[in-house]
Amino acid sequence: MTLDYKSLLLALGVSAACLMVTLFGTWFSRRTDSFLLTLVIALSMTVTGIFAYGFYTAEAGTLTASVAYVFMISGLSVIYGASVQFRTGARPWRLAALLALAAIAPGLPLMIGGLDGLGFILMNIAAALLLGGTAWQYWLARSEAPGPLTGMAILYAMSGFSFVLCASVLIANQQWVLGHAPNNWAETLNIGICIAGMTGIGALSLALHQWRMAALHRREAMTDALTGLMNRRAMFERNGGRMLGTSSAVIVFDIDRFKTINDQYGHAVGDEVLKIFAEDLLVETPGPNTARLGGEEFAVLLDNVLPGRAERIANDIRNRFGARDITVGVDRVRCTVSAGIAVGSQSGVLFETVLSLADAALYEAKRAGRDRVQVSGYLRSVSSGENRTSA
Repeated sequence: MTLDYKSLLLALGVSAACLMVTLFGTWFSRRTDSFLLTLVIALSMTVTGIFAYGFYTAEAGTLTASVAYVFMISGLSVIYGASVQFRTGARPWRLAALLALAAIAPGLPLMIGGLDGLGFILMNIAAALLLGGTAWQYWLARSEAPGPLTGMAILYAMSGFSFVLCASVLIANQQWVLGHAPNNWAETLNIGICIAGMTGIGALSLALHQWRMAALHRREAMTDALTGLMNRRAMFERNGGRMLGTSSAVIVFDIDRFKTINDQYGHAVGDEVLKIFAEDLLVETPGPNTARLGGEEFAVLLDNVLPGRAERIANDIRNRFGARDITVGVDRVRCTVSAGIAVGSQSGVLFETVLSLADAALYEAKRAGRDRVQVSGYLRSVSSGENRTSA
């Protein structure tokens, strides 16, 4: 084993340790991406394995080889678990433990029994499969952040392929028993690729974290914190300037006498009323265009609805909410809601105009006694006029 290889191995260990510290600092600054903490734990295992392998290259021994095998496979298993956690949000530890056990169980007895060459072949194959699987997980998730995730998938795949080369050389040379660390061109190439890969993956992981933070801030800016619905800004950004035809309708809801509820029972109860109404809205209108416009006012944009359907949906929501018993201490509170509806026209009407007409219809419902649904007749009359003109 040459000094150059030992130097490369030391550089890999130091690089992994520095990346571990950087990722921990990144996670600690804002503890949102838990997969980063999983990667930190994985890197701590991998670094231990790398340095144990470094001792083994200096003075071969069953103990150091076994320690290197266990920690490197465990670290790579947790790295794979982190990629699954990133993509699905699932906890990684059970999966990582099962994978590590499946890879260690056949290889460790070979190391201890003196068939270290076979042990290293199994270790390289396991490492290749784990890194290839990690690459595949990030590739599947690439739509979230195409640049960083595609780059990470490529680097993990390259690292995995370098382990395939290491196993292939040992098999080709029929080196079932070594008595020392493997010494061939594939091992040197493997270390070089892993150092470059570690550096690139570290940079891309940080870029991915920043990408996610920016996306989170954007979602927070476009989401009503209390109900989880879109806010007014998001509703207008999504639909502003859009032309609505006769198959599209806007419904605006306003909870009746909401100020009285706040004054009589407190803002905590008022907030609970808003959340309950938002739940009822999502039951009847689960699409993406449901928003809290502000205060106690909500809006829904319905697409591809037949005539009269929007009115039936609004009445279903009104009836469902009106039948709710909201418990306040020993008391039960019942609330009602009013709604205004406006529909687009055959020639198309701006979303903003339809929303304004629905809002006007809502206040007609309020003036008529509340707890009712009012349909705007303005655009209907315009559409009828268009039909007569065309005729």
